[in-house]
Amino acid sequence: MRHVYLCAMLVIYCMLTGCGTRQESAGQAAKAPVAVEVARATPAELIDGIEVTGSLEPKFSADVKTQIPGLVKQVFVTEWVRVRKGQPLAQIDIAETEALVKRAEASLKSSKAGLAQAQVAANRAEREQERMLKLKESGLATQQAVDDARTEYEASKTRVDAARALVGVAHEELRQIRARLAKGSVVAPLNGIVALRDVNVGDLASDAAVGKPIFRIVDNRLLNLTVTVSSADSGRVKTGQALEFSVDALPGRMFLGTVMFINPELSTADRSLKVIAEVRNEPEILKGGLFAKGRIVIDRRSAVLQVPRSAIDRLDMAKRTGSLFVVEKGVAHRRDITAGALNGELMEVATGLKQGEQYVIRGGFNLKDGEKVAVATPK
Repeated sequence: MRHVYLCAMLVIYCMLTGCGTRQESAGQAAKAPVAVEVARATPAELIDGIEVTGSLEPKFSADVKTQIPGLVKQVFVTEWVRVRKGQPLAQIDIAETEALVKRAEASLKSSKAGLAQAQVAANRAEREQERMLKLKESGLATQQAVDDARTEYEASKTRVDAARALVGVAHEELRQIRARLAKGSVVAPLNGIVALRDVNVGDLASDAAVGKPIFRIVDNRLLNLTVTVSSADSGRVKTGQALEFSVDALPGRMFLGTVMFINPELSTADRSLKVIAEVRNEPEILKGGLFAKGRIVIDRRSAVLQVPRSAIDRLDMAKRTGSLFVVEKGVAHRRDITAGALNGELMEVATGLKQGEQYVIRGGFNLKDGEKVAVATPK
């Protein structure tokens, strides 16, 4: 019985000794350094700007319609080809107008002939009047003959004026018909690229008042980037400021525009301000309709301490306060900082961090003040 008792005591002692070993191991594991990645605070250029998004549109574009109704006789261009201002795009069948032009030209020619005849008759009547005056002075003509010659001369001048008026009317009629004839030719109103062709030979085109566009010409050499700015930042925007942006279609590339137009009033819907920047696009890499993301550059400063925004804990953008962990001799210390301007994904640190100090950029989620850390420098 005593032997059984001793065995039981031995088992209990072993169990107690094993539990103590596990607790001691857990305590040692809890004291293991926390693995973190750090970076060194180094000064760099800071670009203070207003984050914006918007879309690109051609500054100059045109929807082309036909000016007169009629059947489409010819189409000279296809989509996506470059055209020059005044280049023919299509031709409307205007055979009736061409016949009217010929009739108007004949009428003008006849009117000019009538004017010439009237001028000849007026010259003859003037010479006859002068002859009668000389004969009257010599006593070889009566006063009646002189009066008749004067009357005929006055009448001939009136006929010349009437013939000249007819020539003017014929000129104007011909000009109007030729203008209508010119409307049958659909031409490009500006230099650019045919973005839309919605017409074929044999289609019945309507006039501009009710018809739909049959061509769309866009000039991508100069684009407008339209963005909106919050009311809080509206007072910082001025014409002439640079707008740096990127587009998803061309990752890794930055483009530059210039603020040219600022709406004089805020939107009543969301109290935002519409701003338009002009973008030079030669060569034509960018296209209208692309979504752009960037910032209006307000100021540039050199030698400014900046850290990734993700490294700042408890960041309050309104109060510009936050904290981060600074590593000194393998120990992490929580440091309160004052945040400055936002530079993309970087945040200016105005106070609380010195040049050359190491701060935690990854692994500080569960880190506590005063804990030991195992430092790993990120690649």
